[in-house]
Amino acid sequence: MSLTTSSTAPKNYITPEGYRRLADELRDLSRVERPKIVEIVSWAAGNGDRSENGDYLYGKKRLREIDRRIRFLTKRLEGAEVVDPAQQRNKARVFFGATVTYVGDDDTERTVRIVGTDEARSEQGEISWVSPVARALLKAEEGDVVQVATPAGAESIEVVKIAY
Repeated sequence: MSLTTSSTAPKNYITPEGYRRLADELRDLSRVERPKIVEIVSWAAGNGDRSENGDYLYGKKRLREIDRRIRFLTKRLEGAEVVDPAQQRNKARVFFGATVTYVGDDDTERTVRIVGTDEARSEQGEISWVSPVARALLKAEEGDVVQVATPAGAESIEVVKIAY
């Protein structure tokens, strides 16, 4: 019996700003960080015994981390589908890229922006379009009350404002 991976992987939607941010990180890692670490590793390798050479060992470890991140970013950017929220025609509903203000059961008002999985930063109010809150909000209109599945059970949230 063999296990197969589903060929219907979720789309890798990303905003233009998110794409630029990841592309800038990739460019910085490739053109600045990696060459700097390669130089340090080359210098450290010339200092003799590599088994006890901290600069060499740390440099090789950092180089592996950088290479792993470069591979990840390259793969994600190649498969990215850039969606510009400014081009959204139906601004009355919540879609990818929307900034949504909502009120939860605890009467606390929150504002989130729905973005791609690779660009979500919760500390800045950016949530992935596949997160429970975003999935509940998608296609809602101002005034709609939607249910969000939480570990503590379903929570009602009311859409107060939608902006693009």
